[in-house]
Order: sequence, then C-alpha cells, then structure tokens
Amino acid sequence: MATSGLPNLVDWARTRAPDSSSAHVAQLLSQCNQMIKDMIWQEANMPLAHKITVGTALPQGTFRAANIGVAFSKALFAQMQFGICELVGYSGVDRSIAELWGDIQKYRYIQDMAHIEGMSQQVSNALIYSNEGTNPGQMTGFAPIYSTVNSATAYNAANVIDGGGTGSANASIWYVNWGDITTYGIFPKGTPSGIIYEDKGDIRALYDVNNNQFEGYTSFFRIKFGLCVNDWRYNVRVANLDTTTAGLAGNSPPDLFVLLSKAMGKIPASSRRVFNADETDDPTDPKPGTMPVIYVNRTVQEYMDIQAIRDKNVLISLKDYAGQPVVGFRDIPIRVVDQLGTSEARVV
Repeated sequence: MATSGLPNLVDWARTRAPDSSSAHVAQLLSQCNQMIKDMIWQEANMPLAHKITVGTALPQGTFRAANIGVAFSKALFAQMQFGICELVGYSGVDRSIAELWGDIQKYRYIQDMAHIEGMSQQVSNALIYSNEGTNPGQMTGFAPIYSTVNSATAYNAANVIDGGGTGSANASIWYVNWGDITTYGIFPKGTPSGIIYEDKGDIRALYDVNNNQFEGYTSFFRIKFGLCVNDWRYNVRVANLDTTTAGLAGNSPPDLFVLLSKAMGKIPASSRRVFNADETDDPTDPKPGTMPVIYVNRTVQEYMDIQAIRDKNVLISLKDYAGQPVVGFRDIPIRVVDQLGTSEARVV
C-alpha cells in the first residue's frame, strides 16, 4: 500500500488541539445523502444480479361475428436483469503516527469514519448516475434508466418531465416510490447487506511508494449493492432544471411545484393516495404499499423555499419523518441528496 493514500505527520498534526490533546474532528466533507437512509433492500435472486419478470402486453379479446371463430390470445412477458457492483476500500495508518495520538483506537476510528463517509457518497452517486453499460464494473442508477423525454425511444419517457433547461447546468428532482414491488436496493444472494468492516489485525506490513515495508494498522471496507426498478411507473424524474440566471435564478423560473404536481399525477397508484389515483392498469394487482419521497439537491431546495415563500404555497407542510421534522409537498417528504448534481446535460 503506497504512502500517498495514508495519513502522514501533517495529517496527524491537523487532528490535534492547540494543547496537543486529540481534537474533535469536524468532517467538513460529510454530505447529506438521505436516499441511502430511505431506500429499502432486498436480497437478490442471483449472486451478481437480480432478475425480474415484467408484463409487456395484455391478452386482447375479439369482436366476433356469427359463425366466425376467434384466435387465442396471451399475455406477453419479458425478463430484466439489474446488476450488482462491489465497492472496496482500505484504511491504513502508520503505527508511529497512531501512537503519537496516545489513543490508537480513537485515531483509527477517525480515519475509518472518513472512509465510510467517502464510500457512502460514492454509493449515493452510483444510485443516481452509475451506468453499467458504459462502466461494466458498476451498477445502473436512476439517471441512465430515466434518460430521455422521447417516448419514441423509451417506454418510460412518459415519467421524465422536461423542466425547460437547454444547457449543461441542469438539475433534476426525483420522485421515488420505494416499495418491495416498485423500487428497492439489492445485495447479492446469500450475503449480508450494508458496509462490511474488517479490522485486519493489530500490526500489519504496509508499503511505501518504493515498496519498502513499515508497520501499521489496516481496516477493510466493502459493500455490494445495486438498484432494482421493478416497476418504472412509480418513479418520476423532473429533468432539465436550469440552475443559472436563465432558469431557476432568473426572473421567470419554472414553477417547481407545478412540475411536482405533474410528477405525482403520473403515479398509477400509491399507498399515500396521491390524487386518489387508486386504479392500476391491471385491477387484479394488489395496491402496492409504497414510501414516496421527493429528492432534490441544495440548490433546488433553495429555490423551492423561495417559490414557496413568494407564492405562499398552502400545500407545503412540516411533518415528522423518521423522527425528524421534514418539509413536504402534499405530505410527501422533500429530502436533500448532495450527490444530485447541478451540471447535468440536457435530457432529450
């Protein structure tokens, strides 16, 4: 393990208080990625992927005339596969530097928590933007699935709303309905979920950039995960929200709450009874229990607040969600995900 990835004496000094005691470390790079906290997880039905079956066509009846027979008809089905990726990291600290702290375990804990924060940001980013089609070692997130507004090229384009932005400084709002038959996270069959942590022992051999050995402490982190959109109808992307002065920051910005209302109207059914849209395309299906959540970045949240104050939007509420007060629209919580970008290309 090369020293370029290990904390050095300068890093050590920055974790000390003026009296040389161990300082409280403020993790300034920590982010708000609440999608990970909200999503539900299921064990995949394969070691490296999850395969589902979806209906693609319904049987059709025939208007029959006298003495004329009719042909048999059948439902058509297709199988879809969602990949699982592996994210791995090591935390290594020089034994001498750790001993300078006086509390070796606390110093290792600070380093390990920073690694976990960094990996959680990577997971959050992957859940949105990763594309196993262009990066085979990764999984596929929401954005590559909901990637066009052109219904001629993708059936789920109906659930991508164009916010009007034309440049490359765009953001998206995501309206996601988590549920065990709608959208959920997946982990490999026969394995535990979440980040796996391993302490690799008290003292291990580490190596510098010249492959020379020194003693240190090593921790290992690993998570295997993927995303399954079991029913694309239960998620909506409001794309192409221009964050510049030509868009949200301008004099005539797109009305975010009108766009959100349109998004909610596209959901075929919800346990929260959005718009009382209780009927599905297949009335024999049980109404799915879902947990609807709206995800935005901090920039979009800022302009949501501005528009809500300006227009005195009566549909905005403050509700308790997961034990904390959260702003919501039509009783759907609005959650911040810092990995949602403001430099998205126009979705066409």
